Amino acid sequence: MRIALGIEYAGNAFEGWQSQPHGRTVQDAVERALGIIAGESVRLHAAGRTDTGVHATAQVAHFDTGARRPATAWVRGTNNGLPAGVAVRWAVEVDEGFHARYLACERSYRYLLHDAPVRPAVLAGRVGWFHLPLDVERMAIAAAQLVGEHDFSSFRAAPCQAKTPVRIMHEARVAREGGIVAFDFRANGFLHHMVRNLVGALVSVGKGERLPQWIGELLVCRERARGAPTFAPDGLYFCGVSYPPRWSLPEGGRIMTRPYFVMA
Repeated sequence: MRIALGIEYAGNAFEGWQSQPHGRTVQDAVERALGIIAGESVRLHAAGRTDTGVHATAQVAHFDTGARRPATAWVRGTNNGLPAGVAVRWAVEVDEGFHARYLACERSYRYLLHDAPVRPAVLAGRVGWFHLPLDVERMAIAAAQLVGEHDFSSFRAAPCQAKTPVRIMHEARVAREGGIVAFDFRANGFLHHMVRNLVGALVSVGKGERLPQWIGELLVCRERARGAPTFAPDGLYFCGVSYPPRWSLPEGGRIMTRPYFVMA
């Protein structure tokens, strides 16, 4: 059987998604708990590999197993063996043609940023922070230039192993929600640290250091060294994956769950 899972986790409780020898990653924790229910070792394949400190509200992964269990066992049973910072939200049996990573058509990220003189305490690690007020309208104008097919080399981390820096950005939006500035990005794929580098550049525009058209200039120059510093991972959420509608997944193959808290 091949089982697809929807997984939510707080990234500051783990050292990234991908399995490591030290065993302190999300993948390691979920595989251990699944193995207890399955009665055998399992290997997860995820839609996206998040870094240390990056959260997920809608990670999708799959695994193969010879064990036959009801969906409730893969959800409630697995959650009984998981630490508080991670939970399986749903489980669906799929056929062997499904692959969580290779069949993903789109991925969505949201970055939540608190712009205030004092850093947040209750939401420490769950939102980013900038000490000056940001001009959201300027940032929204700047972000609009990112929509479309572009070479995102100026927003690509040096260790990135992607074969091409070209991505199709379907949505790039900045809006204020209460005391939070929310950055939403939806694309056919993302490069290593791409979203955090985009947020860093947009913050430079929002604080008045750069003009909105600077974002377009960065796209054209294709030089990472001319961009802004990489922003902290604290407020970054992997919050959506889209698949072809033939798969029997929640919401017809388009899974989107954005962080639900804002600050008034």
